[in-house]
Amino acid sequence: MITAKDTFNLKMSDEEIVDRVVKGEQHLYEHLMRKYNQRMYRISMSIINDDKEAEDIMQTAYINAYQQLKSFQGRSSFGTWLTRILIYESLLHKKRKLKLQKVLMEKTGNDYHNDTPLKGLINKELRGLLENAVAQLPEKYRLVFVMREVQEMSTNETMEALNIGESNVKIRLSRAKEMLRDELDSYWRPQQLFEFNLVRCDVVVDFVMHRIGTSTQCD
Repeated sequence: MITAKDTFNLKMSDEEIVDRVVKGEQHLYEHLMRKYNQRMYRISMSIINDDKEAEDIMQTAYINAYQQLKSFQGRSSFGTWLTRILIYESLLHKKRKLKLQKVLMEKTGNDYHNDTPLKGLINKELRGLLENAVAQLPEKYRLVFVMREVQEMSTNETMEALNIGESNVKIRLSRAKEMLRDELDSYWRPQQLFEFNLVRCDVVVDFVMHRIGTSTQCD
């Protein structure tokens, strides 16, 4: 298995790794997953707010990206391209989930609640406070906030991933901070949000590598 240290020591760009994966070095795809797992998890969580579902979406996004590697043309960075695939899958999952909830509500005639609290994810009171506060932000503000402040993506990369202008990124980020300011003024620790530890990283990587290993090469 490739370790985090191995990934750090791999002296190749994302594009070079993609090219080698497409040419048959399938095992190198693991390097890309380990590099982007934290980003992918945080962004999916900002949309879905369910850690298990976020992992499932990550796996789907990685498999879809692998199957489309030959079509990656480098017009944007690989990280941005991969993030777009993840966002699409997250929003699609959320749409399907909301549709199912609506159907169930209509059938039962009662309010149907499927909110999954972060309690299973939280092991520190501070992290719980931060994650809960961010989770309450409207989605368009929450997504920009997580991408820019938590994941530390650049303004340009956020623009490309969300297909919005620079002014929109800045306005949404500013508005998100404004909504959080009072509650988090003395507590803000962005890197504690939505941690994706090594064990969970291994689970996602092992699942995807097994799936692509039993399928055909990149289409």
